[in-house]
Amino acid sequence: MAKKKAYTDQHAAAGIDAPLPAIECWPNQYRTGYSIEIATPEFTSVCPKTGLPDHGTVTIRYVPDRQCLELKSLKLYLLAYRNLGIFQENAVNRILQDCAKACQPYEMTVTGEFTPRGGVYSNITATWARPQE
Repeated sequence: MAKKKAYTDQHAAAGIDAPLPAIECWPNQYRTGYSIEIATPEFTSVCPKTGLPDHGTVTIRYVPDRQCLELKSLKLYLLAYRNLGIFQENAVNRILQDCAKACQPYEMTVTGEFTPRGGVYSNITATWARPQE
């Protein structure tokens, strides 16, 4: 019986630094009192170890400051994950990192609700808040 290959540091870091399309923003006209929620129910990436696709819904919730995420560029950014080998946990954290960097919100949360694979369901949430001034 052949022994299965273990997860490696390369598997763990896969996709974290991959080049992805830029996320554009537009000037926010209403800077207080509201939040934005964007959901993409057809998010797809690839497991870096097995090569199997991961499917799920990615939801981005944020309180904008001066900039709002532009939806077309965000869509192209998220579509770039389709062929990217990256763990689900890393994808959620990378999306948070890139979106927060792009628009510098007051706070942001990204949730990935992934469809079951092998009877296992995962729901990953990552949050970011602007440091207190």
